[in-house]
Amino acid sequence: MQQETLATGAMPDATARPNFLLVARHDYRTERKAGCHFLVDELARIGHTRFFSCTFSRLSRFKGDTRLPLADRANRVETTANGVETYLWRTLIHPCRVPGALAPLMNAYVRHYGSHVPETFARWIREADVILFETGGPELFHDLVKRLNPRAMLVYLCSDSFDAINPAPYVRELALRHARSFDKIMVKSPLLARLFPPGSPVFLTSQGFDKAELRERRASPFAGGVNLVSVGNMLFDPEVFRAAAPAFPDATFHVIGGGPRAQGLADLPNVRLYGEMPFSDTLAYLQHADAGLAPYGAGVEPYLADTSLKLGQYRVLGLPAVCPEAVTGGYPGRFGYNPGEADTVRAAVAAALAHGRFPGVDLPSWREVALDMLRPPADPAAVRVA
Repeated sequence: MQQETLATGAMPDATARPNFLLVARHDYRTERKAGCHFLVDELARIGHTRFFSCTFSRLSRFKGDTRLPLADRANRVETTANGVETYLWRTLIHPCRVPGALAPLMNAYVRHYGSHVPETFARWIREADVILFETGGPELFHDLVKRLNPRAMLVYLCSDSFDAINPAPYVRELALRHARSFDKIMVKSPLLARLFPPGSPVFLTSQGFDKAELRERRASPFAGGVNLVSVGNMLFDPEVFRAAAPAFPDATFHVIGGGPRAQGLADLPNVRLYGEMPFSDTLAYLQHADAGLAPYGAGVEPYLADTSLKLGQYRVLGLPAVCPEAVTGGYPGRFGYNPGEADTVRAAVAAALAHGRFPGVDLPSWREVALDMLRPPADPAAVRVA
């Protein structure tokens, strides 16, 4: 269990299981999985794990929040089958972007929101040995956490740039103001270290993968032919499909969980649209596809070459990937296009299909990533990049 590597050494005794608390803008129970879900799976195997989901309110319905199906289960503790305690905090409104005239009111509310929390959350903070903050809202609780539990190891998980997640301005301000007071800031690309002030404790880890699950063979969902698959809606650019689908009429393009921007593609006869799908169900599509797409649009940032979960999954599975040139990252098996240039999209698809599948790459497991994040900063195995 390697408990000696966890937190600050403040374990009650040699057999005690450490207490972990993740504060996030996701919820552990949603069907769509982000990196924090897989990380929590591993934390639950190591210690007692709690997942507090914040910045959720009646306003969330206007942005299609993935947590909306859980709204009726908010404001109470639920324990999952693997023992993770979850709490979705729903308020009347939550801190978010507002027009300039309302900014003073929202700024005042932000201070209230970050200090007036459910008693369950306050207790979880006090009992935690390690507290992990996801980017994009949990920064609001930094001062409260420091006051209630100054002994806990604080880990800030930065998987995306602030521009990519586009939080309210105060989120970025709080993250930068408090950067040096975290024990560790974990990034999955050295390019993300540039976001933080000099002297910030920035450490490098990698994206993690459940390689056994990814490679467990599943029956093909395809009737035959050539099949290309896209999973997720991050930076989704429908023009990628409008450029590619008519040029490859004998291929079928499967779009899983593409979100609202994908709905306009229903008129293309060789595009199949699917809603949200459990992660395990998507694997049959990826295992039997001829190519995968990461249909990011203009403005995609180069660090995604290292941090994109879907691009990493394609590497593990040996699936040639079509993605913007900016995120090919020099990795074999990636074929780049320039967003907005249809000819480059078609060329990238043709190159990916001609290349074909390749032996999968052995990337780190989520267990390895979890232990990376839990190492004390002074551990020689911790890789500091700033």
